[in-house]
Amino acid sequence: MQNFCRLMGATIVATIAFAAPALAQEEEQHSSLTIGAGAAVIPSYEGSDDYRVMPLIQMRGKLHDFSFWTRGTALYVDAIPDPDGTGIDVELGPVVNVRLDRSSRKAIRDDAVRLLGTRDVAVEAGGFVGIGKTGVITSDYDNLSARVAVTKDVAGAHGSYVITPTVEYFTPLSKSSFVGASLSADYVGKKYGRYYFDISPADAAASGLAAYDRAGRGSGFKRINANLSAGKSLSGDLRHGWALFGVVGYARVLGRYADSPIVADAGSKSQWVGAVGVGYTF
Repeated sequence: MQNFCRLMGATIVATIAFAAPALAQEEEQHSSLTIGAGAAVIPSYEGSDDYRVMPLIQMRGKLHDFSFWTRGTALYVDAIPDPDGTGIDVELGPVVNVRLDRSSRKAIRDDAVRLLGTRDVAVEAGGFVGIGKTGVITSDYDNLSARVAVTKDVAGAHGSYVITPTVEYFTPLSKSSFVGASLSADYVGKKYGRYYFDISPADAAASGLAAYDRAGRGSGFKRINANLSAGKSLSGDLRHGWALFGVVGYARVLGRYADSPIVADAGSKSQWVGAVGVGYTF
């Protein structure tokens, strides 16, 4: 992956319950691996109104009841083993993310934003905690979960923190199909806003965009995201073989981040994402 835009699309792809974990419990399946590949239509940078088509590769697995999964350029590892059957699943573990937003000039479609220059690659490390329940509304196999991830840039790029609360719901319609929905938000520190959304007087002169210094004045909620997903097994069973998936997502840039000229003048507060692909479960 070469930029944040692919991360944005891949994050949505990763909301799909590739391995169909609730159904897998029916077989006492303690280890599995699903690899998915597809393509997404995504904004060229966070806040852009220009779109690109990008390839996506994701995975989700479980080794002796310890789960791991990717969300774009982020890797999550749950250090608490999954429970058998329906019930409460507590999540706790490390997460590492590589943020590539505006790190490549080729990825930025807007001429004025490109003149602002590139940003360094950020490596965000931290942890997450969450709780989930299988067998909630529609059947013994649907799943409702809530999770909060907290990371900090350790590579010296934006040098700030990102807090991401997420709520997800998935339900199988049968052994061969499922639908899901998720809602998340990003809360960032003031250095993040300063690095990605503020524009210095010198950069304003170079790009033609207005100078802006409000995003870095404090922390706040930067964006809210809502996604819908669906999948269909080609083998007749989501727990094994090939499956197709599709996702549509909407994000809204918020507050003083949305008021930045890279969004308000050169881009858009509204961000749409669509993705399709195929996955294989071993």
